[in-house]
Amino acid sequence: MKKLLSLIVLICVFCSACAFAAGGIVFSDDASDFVLLSEAVPDAILEIRYYSTYNFVGDRIDGYEEPLAFLTRDAASALKEVSDDLMQKGYRLKIYDAYRPQMAVTHFMRWALDFEDTRMKPYFYPEFEKDVLFPLGYIAEHSGHSRGSTVDLTLFDMSTGKEVDMGGTFDYFGLLSHPDYKGITQEQYANRMILREAMLAHGFKPLSEEWWHFTLKNEPYPNTYFTFPINSSVLAGE
Repeated sequence: MKKLLSLIVLICVFCSACAFAAGGIVFSDDASDFVLLSEAVPDAILEIRYYSTYNFVGDRIDGYEEPLAFLTRDAASALKEVSDDLMQKGYRLKIYDAYRPQMAVTHFMRWALDFEDTRMKPYFYPEFEKDVLFPLGYIAEHSGHSRGSTVDLTLFDMSTGKEVDMGGTFDYFGLLSHPDYKGITQEQYANRMILREAMLAHGFKPLSEEWWHFTLKNEPYPNTYFTFPINSSVLAGE
């Protein structure tokens, strides 16, 4: 069964690569239109999960060379407006991930095909066997994050000094992560809506499977997937 699933995955990857080529998708290592999120949105708190080992893989992810967050200028500007609005309501933004290098996505794919590595299953995908994560779409060979205008985030309550309770954790694979999931408390659901409404009000669009995931609606590079790693020298042009 696992060999069959591996074959299906490889066929899907090949077909997707052909589709990308036919659709005019390009890859780029040009970081000139990206900014450091900590400078563009100074009130945001960073917890870059893929730089740490606390993520669904269990290792630091390829391309995350420093615990930084990058976004395109347009996306960062819109996120600053979100931050300013929410600060007035007593919240700060907490960022889990922003721009994601293509090499990181390739790392995810490599991990997805290693069915023996299930170290983080109890924390991130207890409802599923690992060999279905790719077929079900939880892992893909390309990510909108690599286009530079997508961000994963939550709210931080300045009055309590804690993250807001969203009724589920970042990167949990399952229905619990759907923004409209009703099996949580009214307060947890309301917290999700505070984040969602603020993001939508400033030009971001949500993802139906992940309450933390938003993409700038008018993203500047809808067909470009960037490849440069995340480190301070990249934006300095070194």
